[in-house]
Amino acid sequence: MASKQRPAWAERLRNERRKRWWSQNDMASELEKAADKPLRATLPARSSVIRRIRDYEAGTHQPRDPYRLLYCRVLGMDEDELFGDGSVQQERTPSDLLRDLLRETEPLRPIANRAGSRLGMSNVADLSARVHGLRLADDVLAGGDLIQPAFRELDAAIRVYRTSSYTQDVGRRLLTTIGEFAQIAGWVASDAGQHEQAARTYRLGISTAHEAGDGTLESNLIGSLAYQISNIGDVHEGIALARAALDAAGPDAPARARALASDRLAWAHARAGEAQSAMRALGEAETALAQGNGDDEPGYLYWVDAGELQVMEARSYTELRRPLRAVPLLTDVLARYDSTHTRELALYLSWLAVALADANEPEEAARTATRMFAISADVASDRTAQRGNVVRARLEPYRDVPEVRQVLEASGF
Repeated sequence: MASKQRPAWAERLRNERRKRWWSQNDMASELEKAADKPLRATLPARSSVIRRIRDYEAGTHQPRDPYRLLYCRVLGMDEDELFGDGSVQQERTPSDLLRDLLRETEPLRPIANRAGSRLGMSNVADLSARVHGLRLADDVLAGGDLIQPAFRELDAAIRVYRTSSYTQDVGRRLLTTIGEFAQIAGWVASDAGQHEQAARTYRLGISTAHEAGDGTLESNLIGSLAYQISNIGDVHEGIALARAALDAAGPDAPARARALASDRLAWAHARAGEAQSAMRALGEAETALAQGNGDDEPGYLYWVDAGELQVMEARSYTELRRPLRAVPLLTDVLARYDSTHTRELALYLSWLAVALADANEPEEAARTATRMFAISADVASDRTAQRGNVVRARLEPYRDVPEVRQVLEASGF
């Protein structure tokens, strides 16, 4: 049913965008693309278009031409259908979400008359080793450094699948491996700030994992997309998608997979300010992890452990503005964190700086922020850049404190 806070047409605009997994920035980009060249030249800056979209979806202003026309072009609907007062479909279930994701991506198909070599399981194992090599590289390198090799490897794996011959079992393993390549490539693209490319890549991976019948990998990919949307898009979309990831994993998935899905759901709820739901999901993640024995768990879950859950708990408390709980957890994590993982170290320091500022400890927050900016200066990560902006904004109210002023001025804020 349509929300009481917004008219039916506004609810429809939001739902149609969300069905396509577009952020409001993505929607602005699509509207710009739909305009012919003379019209495109008259459109305002992207930030202004995004503000219009936000107002339209809130129902405070109804689109007028040329935006009505552009919306109809982009969404493939006529004006009466899009802007009328008819009822709006109810929120989708996890199964609906997954069906829509799969509908938007063409499944991979081998080309006819394949002339490539015959592949066996040893070839798939070689590809799997290359995927894991990318994951390990991502531990110490940022998205800007890895995006080209990651997509080169993904494209090569797809080419092998489409041009070679193999048995049904080998083909299924190849699809799983492509899904794993898509997950790490999508993660790298997101870290590099290429969010549309990341979303397309995640959808490709979801499709291949589904075709291979690998629910655990499918859950990981859906959860990766949920994490991106929670961070840069509509937080309620992030929650819905994180629930779909948990649903895709199912109760029989490996313990780490269930823990990861619950962990991402916790973060989505924290981003939405839903403390009770976030804490419940964190508890479910801890329970799931405790049930594992390490058997038959995919290699890509190697990093999901008690320490990772502690990090997410601390981040959630920071996001929920509960610094007295966040600061001890983050301090403990940072005391034993591997300093070679520069990006993650900078990110964890950013949350600690924010939590300290929330705890009214501006001098200590400034010292932490100084360390964060120093180690992230040469890190080609959009995540760290955006977190830097959050830290600066949270320190701004304390500008009169000399240590804070020094940090802000040194970072050009």
